[in-house]
Amino acid sequence: MSTAPTTCDDAYRRRGPTPEQQRHDLYVGLAVAAVAVLNLTLTSSAGVFLLGDPPSWPERLLWSVAVTLPLAWRRRHPEAVAVVVAVAFVASQVRSAPEMQLSSGALFAAIYTLGAWGRDRRRSCAIRIAIIVAMFAWIALAYTIAVADLPPDAFVDAPGPVPPALAAIVNGVLLNVLVFGFAYFFGETAWTAARREHQLAAQAEQLRRSQAEAHERAILAERVRIARELHDSVAHHVSVMGVQAAASRRVLDRDPAKARTALGAIEQSARSAVDELRRMLGLLRQPDGAEPERPPAADGVDRVPELLDAARAAGLRAHVGVYGEPVPLSGTVSHTAYRIVQEAVTNTVKHAGATTLDVRIRYLASELEIDVSDDGRVAGPPNPAGMGLVGMRERVAAHDGELETGPRTGGGFRVRARLPLTHAAVGAAR
Repeated sequence: MSTAPTTCDDAYRRRGPTPEQQRHDLYVGLAVAAVAVLNLTLTSSAGVFLLGDPPSWPERLLWSVAVTLPLAWRRRHPEAVAVVVAVAFVASQVRSAPEMQLSSGALFAAIYTLGAWGRDRRRSCAIRIAIIVAMFAWIALAYTIAVADLPPDAFVDAPGPVPPALAAIVNGVLLNVLVFGFAYFFGETAWTAARREHQLAAQAEQLRRSQAEAHERAILAERVRIARELHDSVAHHVSVMGVQAAASRRVLDRDPAKARTALGAIEQSARSAVDELRRMLGLLRQPDGAEPERPPAADGVDRVPELLDAARAAGLRAHVGVYGEPVPLSGTVSHTAYRIVQEAVTNTVKHAGATTLDVRIRYLASELEIDVSDDGRVAGPPNPAGMGLVGMRERVAAHDGELETGPRTGGGFRVRARLPLTHAAVGAAR
C-alpha cells in the first residue's frame, strides 16, 4: 500500500525571497544584532554571568554579533545561516558569553526559516534534525558538567518533592523540546502554506488558460459556422445570379421573354441573398452569440424544390424525387439536408456544365439519404479542401452521418449523404 510522501520528500522548490523581502531581512538582522549588543552591555554591566566567568569584552561582542547578524541573510541563504547561527550559539556558550535572550531567539528564527524557505527539502530536513540533535547533545554535556561541579549545599533550600537536580534537568530539557519542536513545526507549516498557495496559483493559471482556449475555440467554431452559412446561402444565390445574367445576356436580343424570365430569377435570387445576409448580420449582433429563431419552413428539406426552380431558371433540366414515407425531421437535420442539396446544386450550376440534375430524397428505416447527381463534365478529382466540400463534411459529421462525393458511373458527379434520424423519427417511420 502506497503512502503519501512527507514534506521532506516533496519535489516542490519554493521561490527565493523578493528584493523587498531581502531588504526587510537585512533591516531585521541589523536590528537584532544591535539589540543583542545592547542586551550584552546591560547584562555585563549588571554582572549577570549565568554561564560562568565571561571572556573579554571584544570576544563577548564578537559572539553576540556572530549569532544574531546572520539573520540579515536568513531567507536568501537559509541553510548556511542556520549552520552558522547554531555553531556560533554553541561556541558562545562554550566561551561563557553572557548574552542569552537574543541568541536563543536567533537560533529559533534560523531553524524556522530553514524549514520555511529551504530550497532542497531533504537537505533542509537533514540540517534541522542535525542541529537539534547537536543542541541536545550539547545540553546533555553541559548538564553533566554542571551537575558534577555542584556544591553539596546547592539545593539546600529546595522544598519540592522531586530531587532538585533531576527537576532542573527535566525542566531544561522540556523547555528546549518545546522551543526546537515549535521552530521545526512552524517552519514546516509555513513551507506547506507556500506550497498550497503555489498550487492554487498554478491551478488558477491553468483554469484561466483553459477558459481562454475554450473561448478561442468557441469564436473559431462560430466563425466557421458563419463562413459555412455565408458560403452555402449567399454564395449559392450569387452563383445562380451570375449564370442567369449570362443566359439573359445571350438571349436578350433574340428572345426578350426568356431574358425577362431570367432577370426575374436574378431579382428573386438577389432578394434571397439579401435576406440571408440580414439573418447572418442579426446573428452577429446577438449579445450571447445565439442564433435568432428561424421560421419553421425556412431552409428546410421542404424548400428543396425551390432550389430546383433556380436551377431550371439557369437552363438545367432538374428533377426531384421523394422516396419512402416522409417522417418529421428535427430542425437541424432538415436544415443540413437543405444545405447539402444547395451546395451540390451550386457546384453543378457553376462548374459542371451539366444539362440535367437529379435530386433524390430517401426516407430509410433509420436514415435520411440525400442523393444529388448530374451529367456534367468532371475535369479531375474534387478538391477536398474546397469550401463547399469542407462545409458539407462538417455538417454531416455534426450528425454522425456519412458523405460520399465523386464521379459517378456513366459520367457526371454525385453527392450522397446519409443522416441518422432521431428516435422519434425512426419510430414514426416504423
